Amino acid sequence: MLKRSVKTMALVVLSSLFISSQGCANESKDEWITLGTMAGPIPNAVNSQPANAMIVNGNTYVVDAGDGTAGQLAKAGLSLKGVKAVFISHLHFDHTGGLPAILGLRWQTNTFSDLTVYGPPGTKATVEGIFQFMRIGTEGGYGVPGQVGKPANTNVHVVELGDGDTVTNDDFSVTAIRNTHYSWPENSEEWKKYIALSYKFDVDGASVVYTGDTGESKALIALAKNADLLVSEMMDIDHTIDLVVKANPNMPEQVALGMRKHLSNHHVTPQQVGEMATQANVKKLVVTHMSPALLKPEHYEKYTSAVAEHYDGDVTLAKDLDRFPIGK
Repeated sequence: MLKRSVKTMALVVLSSLFISSQGCANESKDEWITLGTMAGPIPNAVNSQPANAMIVNGNTYVVDAGDGTAGQLAKAGLSLKGVKAVFISHLHFDHTGGLPAILGLRWQTNTFSDLTVYGPPGTKATVEGIFQFMRIGTEGGYGVPGQVGKPANTNVHVVELGDGDTVTNDDFSVTAIRNTHYSWPENSEEWKKYIALSYKFDVDGASVVYTGDTGESKALIALAKNADLLVSEMMDIDHTIDLVVKANPNMPEQVALGMRKHLSNHHVTPQQVGEMATQANVKKLVVTHMSPALLKPEHYEKYTSAVAEHYDGDVTLAKDLDRFPIGK
């Protein structure tokens, strides 16, 4: 009985070492993971909402955090304890809905390593609001008298970014630019207050550009010039509007017109994505944030072909949990 126990323990130890070594091997690979690839706001049983993980030197950086991000990280084999920062492109709910879960689960799992949340103006207020939402749950804890946990905001930092701002850490440098997901009159109060960002990550000689939500943008094309990887949103605007109208047959005409104006001005079509990739001369194009949902192989083929009419490079319409190498 003792021999069997010792043998069993040895196997467990060896298995743990194997798993650990496998983890180390994976950690050395820099890659971009599309955690969630479908635009909001309607939840979908197949595709999660917009979220990405960038792995650099074994560290995890979340880029947008739509609903379901924490679960998608787990599916990708990534621990919340390894997340060093979150980059938010803009404060629409399909890009931030998963942030409360990330912050809440950090507290529940006693993860108090440094975490920085980067985003446009308004990110500080958003994160403060999340901590206010968490206050009763964290103060009450698990109902054990005398047990007082750390505040939920322990070692959580917020950095707001504007057009042209650059941040550098040990793993990469990132540049943020204002894109065209909003079309407020320039220098109006709304223009100053509400900003949507695109990001360029320069990682050990390679560059990754993430569009976030945007319409056509010369600034974005300039940011993406000669990028190794362009991760772009995309929308079939006519099809999306048809689906919404069918689901809401009594929608007032003015509401439908406003929706069409927003989608047409503030998102990019397959043609525009292909043209942008060509003008920027990017090496590889990954399409995400797709609307409507891509549920069948023929859907992927249809939109891949539509992009390829305007871009003759390497293009992939991403699925949830797809992985793309960064650099060599």
